Amino acid sequence: MSIQEILKILTNSGIEPNEANVEVKLLLEHFANYGVKDIITGKKLTQKQLEIVKEKAELRAKTRQPIQHIIGFADFMGEKFIVNPSVLIPRDETEILVRKAIEIINENNLKTALDIGTGSGCIACMIAKLTDCQIIGTDISTDALNTALDNASKLNLYNKAIFRKSDIFSNIKPDEKFDIIISNPPYIPPQEKEKIQKEVTFDPETALYTTDKEGLEFYKKITNNPPLNPKGYMLFELGINQSQSVKNIMLENGFQNIEIIKDLANIDRVIVGQKI
Repeated sequence: MSIQEILKILTNSGIEPNEANVEVKLLLEHFANYGVKDIITGKKLTQKQLEIVKEKAELRAKTRQPIQHIIGFADFMGEKFIVNPSVLIPRDETEILVRKAIEIINENNLKTALDIGTGSGCIACMIAKLTDCQIIGTDISTDALNTALDNASKLNLYNKAIFRKSDIFSNIKPDEKFDIIISNPPYIPPQEKEKIQKEVTFDPETALYTTDKEGLEFYKKITNNPPLNPKGYMLFELGINQSQSVKNIMLENGFQNIEIIKDLANIDRVIVGQKI
């Protein structure tokens, strides 16, 4: 058994070669403590190490379970976040949302933030880590909140990232107001479920799908009378072809200075508005 043979297990299952390369490196690092330095120096792996990595590669190939679930974490903005089937795996696109939020918070010296649908807590944790803002992350899933708490503890974000069970604003106190609200909400319409990539089906459905045919359900709910301070900001991650609809929803709810930010694939990915 060799690294090349393990790589072939993944590529033969339909995983693209570049992706397979990255995944084999992750499996080697996590299960055999074998990193880039070891590859460069030509350090030999034992058969036992190779067998463990092969077993995990076969699991990935057979089930299409995401590599992040197999190794138990996902890389996000330079940190390793604990992930499991109760939370959405952080995507690169969400970094655009978080970096924009951090920019707004630091430029305007904002002090209070709310992250709706926090999941793993990756958005809340990185905002807490890279700003002076205190942030509350809410979710309807107790398992997701436990994962978010574990991630915040790992990053020593005590009292900066706080987590609470809430269905959107249901558990936000009447006197609580925020300078900025951030959300990567469910935005996939239910009719798209059959077309979804196999790996995505391992994410919790409540974090992916809406009940309406346009995928706009949560944008409407969150922009309707949100607990924002005057001139407060709202940021959303967007689904494909949703930017104009979400912009209209925000305009109808009194948001102005709306900006739409594209991702590296030139897709409208993040929308920002200010409550005037």
